[in-house]
Amino acid sequence: MKIQRRTFIRAAGISLALPWLDIFAQDAEPASNKQAPRRMVCICAPLGLHPDNFFPTQPGKDYALSDYLSILKDFRNEFTVISGLAHAGMGSSFAHQASASFLTGVPGAGRPGFRNAISLDQFAADHIGAQTRFPSLALSGEGSGGLSWTRTGALIPSDNSPSRVFARLFLEGKRDDVNDQLRRLEDGRSILDDVHGQAKLLRSGLGSDDRDKLDEYITSVRELEQRMVNDESWARKSKPKVNVEAPKDIPNAADLIGRTRLLFDLTHLALQTDSTRLITIMLAGSTFTPPIEGVTLGHHDLSHHGKEPSKLAQLKIVEEETMKTVRDLLTKLKQSREADSNLLDRTTVFLGSNLGDGSSHSTKNLPVLLAGGGFQHGQHLAFNPDNPPPLCNLYVNLLQRIGIEAAKFGTSTGTLSGLGFSGG
Repeated sequence: MKIQRRTFIRAAGISLALPWLDIFAQDAEPASNKQAPRRMVCICAPLGLHPDNFFPTQPGKDYALSDYLSILKDFRNEFTVISGLAHAGMGSSFAHQASASFLTGVPGAGRPGFRNAISLDQFAADHIGAQTRFPSLALSGEGSGGLSWTRTGALIPSDNSPSRVFARLFLEGKRDDVNDQLRRLEDGRSILDDVHGQAKLLRSGLGSDDRDKLDEYITSVRELEQRMVNDESWARKSKPKVNVEAPKDIPNAADLIGRTRLLFDLTHLALQTDSTRLITIMLAGSTFTPPIEGVTLGHHDLSHHGKEPSKLAQLKIVEEETMKTVRDLLTKLKQSREADSNLLDRTTVFLGSNLGDGSSHSTKNLPVLLAGGGFQHGQHLAFNPDNPPPLCNLYVNLLQRIGIEAAKFGTSTGTLSGLGFSGG
């Protein structure tokens, strides 16, 4: 059978545009062997956290809590603060653009010719995403920019509308809408089956290099079929019911704290209902003045304080309010029981930034707070900022903790030393 080139390219474009899914089948386990679910939430504060208020001055377990960490004092034994980490190849000239590499570790963000790679959450979604209705959620406090990137280095747009995310998670569509979705899935699968058969016939007349390329294409077809089957099974299941009112979006772009609270509330609900196990959140970094008592300047202006005392005082107010939202998220996760444990013990909450110091645009000594997830916490892991381990080393620890046998991610050179598991 002769296959028309334009048909083959169109089909290939569809398949290659979707996430890599070849791990789905091997990840599936019989119900009797099902392990307790592990989850991961990655949060980026794009304007950084003032290091003098964030980092403790002593390493180890007996450190004195910094001003920001004092807000989390009730969780002292359930978080680890890490200093001295950085991403390889980042510099102050493109410090803000480095947010693109926050979860990928790819050097050179913002420079001409930069090409990103898969982000930590999407790498994890390739392995465990099929276990939940939504393989992952990408959220943002403002705009559609975010932290999640596909295997081909394309940005996954984030959702900054809590009401829209709530509807996707918990509101049932009309029966006709569900049927339409199932018909689209069935139509897509039949198209792929047809192309799959034609491609197999075509293979016998190709050279070895072209056969390899065609085999890669056939593999991508199979992976897309697996995703479609998974999507169809979830479309036939009712969404979870939650006894809360749908959130109302906050139109005021300056209200970064209010927007953050809504996103964190959604995060808790999504994890509590096991709608997803992987969430990324880009916090707001607005140039507008936030509606916080004692603050008269925009957050971006305050983060570029130039060590001016009045700006530092206002920046502290803003960042303390941000840390309070983190505290409240940890509280909700800990209070949510799951079998013989709680959501905090089973969820790794990672808070960090692409900036070590917003005022100097430094990308060294990035702020890192790691909470929950069953790690051995209660310590300040201090590394040498002049000879930093790659932040991607930590990402290998995070992947391993959620059950993925990864030995490398991005620019990692191994795992980050000093992080042990407490079991469970």
